[in-house]
Parts: sequence; structure tokens; C-alpha cells
Amino acid sequence: MKAAEVRTFGVVGAGQMGSGIAQVAALAGLEVVLEDVAQAFVDRGVLAIEKSLERAVEKGKLSKDDGERARGRIRTTTSLADFKDCDFVVEAVTEDAALKREAFRELDAMLGARAVLASNTSSISITELAASTKRPDRFIGMHFFNPVPVMKLVELVRGHETSEATYTFTRDLSLRLGKDPCVSNDFPGFVSNRVLMPMINEAIFALHEGVADAPSIDKVMKLGMNHPMGPLELADFIGLDTCLAIMQVLEEGFGDSKYRPCPLLRKMVRAGYLGRKSGRGFYNYSD
Repeated sequence: MKAAEVRTFGVVGAGQMGSGIAQVAALAGLEVVLEDVAQAFVDRGVLAIEKSLERAVEKGKLSKDDGERARGRIRTTTSLADFKDCDFVVEAVTEDAALKREAFRELDAMLGARAVLASNTSSISITELAASTKRPDRFIGMHFFNPVPVMKLVELVRGHETSEATYTFTRDLSLRLGKDPCVSNDFPGFVSNRVLMPMINEAIFALHEGVADAPSIDKVMKLGMNHPMGPLELADFIGLDTCLAIMQVLEEGFGDSKYRPCPLLRKMVRAGYLGRKSGRGFYNYSD
């Protein structure tokens, strides 16, 4: 099967990433099945898609008719059984290896023989996830970036058994979605988070040790290094729980103390200070 032949595109998880992936696929003309474990989560994801499409129409980036047609291509469910006719399925659930493996075992049992499975994981081993299925050759990492409708990059990650045909197919599908793919082999954190997360972690150490306050650390990186967001502001945007999970994957995967999560990061996650999504992180978003 070629990427141009994909008709039905499945997305497991209707959170911030999953809803964004579903929106991009629908805009590319694909029929989309969007799933989450509870109707409330599905409804929240659909609302985010509708608001995003409305903003695109208001800004003149999308016609009203095209927006309505894209929304009409998305159907929702709370059951993985509704993915049985999908040609390609991307998983975008919480960064928890056990949860992802269980979802893939269930999907693998019901999908057609030619269907490809992909994970949007930002750090977990693709080889490990693929091993929970009977199609490791048709399994690949497909790491989108937030916000998905805006960010052009998608990081494709080859597992140990990912076939050349699966990589080429997914690369072509990424282009069909309007993305610019790059390829990584299966190492902890891949390319993006192996480079990004230690920088964020070091910024948290600088705050923890009293080198400077949060606005000063972020200003240095924005004005001195020309970053669009400072590392602490970016951590709040990503979610401190996600940052911690990725650092733990890096520390365990490499067995190197340089990837040790900052104690302040651990403490803030325990306190429920997760960043923008909780209203409080290194900055206060309660207003």
C-alpha cells in the first residue's frame, strides 16, 4: 500500500497532541477516527479542534467550507474496536510505556494485515513498543510537535525491525499531511528530546541553585540565544510531568548521571505544578 492510498487514519488519544494530529489528517482529506477512554475526553478534544479550525478561518488561512469539511471527516469513539478498518493508526496517549503497549496489543489483534502502527511517543523505545505486536516490521515512531497544526516537523523513528517499506510509506504520508519529516534511529529521547530536555533540566538546576530567577534565565536564552521561548516557559508549555518522564527515560536508557532530573522538577510535579495545563508551573497561569 502507498501513502496516497490511505483512506482512514486512526488516532488513539484525544488530548492536545491527538486532537492536533486528527485535525491535520482531516485537513489533508483523510477520514479520521479519534478515540479516547471517556466521552468527556473525546468532547474536549473535538472542542479544541473546532476552536482551532475557527481561528484558522478568522485569520484567513482556511476557508469556512474547507474547515467544515475537515470537521465532517472526523468521527469519534471510546472503543478501539472502531479502528478495525483503519489503514494507519497513531497512538498519542500519556507517556506511559505499559499503557501504550496495552493499546498496541489490542490494536494489533484487530487491524488488517497491511495496516501500519505508529507511536507519537517523545522518548519511549519504539523497539520496545513494537515488540508488543506481531507486526514490528510495520511499526514506527511518528513524533509530532506541539501545536501540531502549526509545527512542520515530524520526527520518524525506526525501531529495530521497522522495514524500509514502512519508513518510506510513513515519510510519504507525513508529506501528505503537510509535514517535513526527519529520521532518527531508536535511542532514548531520539534527537529532539535528547538535545532539548537536558537543556531544560539544566535551566531548572540553575533556578534550583539560585543562579538567577525564572524570568532572567528565560530572557538570557530568548535574547542571547534567539530562542522563541525560554526553557522554563517551554517546560511549562510541554508539561512538567512530561519533562520529568522524558528525563527519567534518558537517565534509565543511558545509565548516565548527567541525565538526572533536577530535584526541583520532581518536587514541582509531586506538588501538582505541571505548567500551563494545571495553571501553575514556573509561572502562574491562573488568570
